[in-house]
Amino acid sequence: MTHQEIISKLPYSKPFLFVDELTEINENGVTGSFTFNKNLDFYKGHFKEYPVTPGVILTEVMAQIGLVCLGIYLLDDTFNESTSIALTSTSVEFVKPVFPNEKVTVVSEKLYFRFGKLKCKLRMTNESGELVCMGEIAGMIVNKI
Repeated sequence: MTHQEIISKLPYSKPFLFVDELTEINENGVTGSFTFNKNLDFYKGHFKEYPVTPGVILTEVMAQIGLVCLGIYLLDDTFNESTSIALTSTSVEFVKPVFPNEKVTVVSEKLYFRFGKLKCKLRMTNESGELVCMGEIAGMIVNKI
């Protein structure tokens, strides 16, 4: 499965799609990036005169790239429109803010994938290579009814 095919299978669309590209993916992890356009709606109110990307959005970027894209890759042909990956746990530490127009890179390392549960260790860096946030995110593969 190509990187673009994986992205096309994501169950998100703009303005809630936070994956621009995948640069590497294998059974042990994934690397991908996203650039925060200055016109994204949440910047209008988070903070008035000093827009910064909310931590919940940074967590979502890590989950989409590092967990869902990897899950789609691992499931390969068994991932379809009736399959979803539901977030089950997160533990994220924030180190630096991310501002409008910044590009971030997420590197995910699979900790385990068994019994339909995927857990990954993640790191997000900015374009300067500085650590933005890190943590662990887990999700459960579910079939929509």
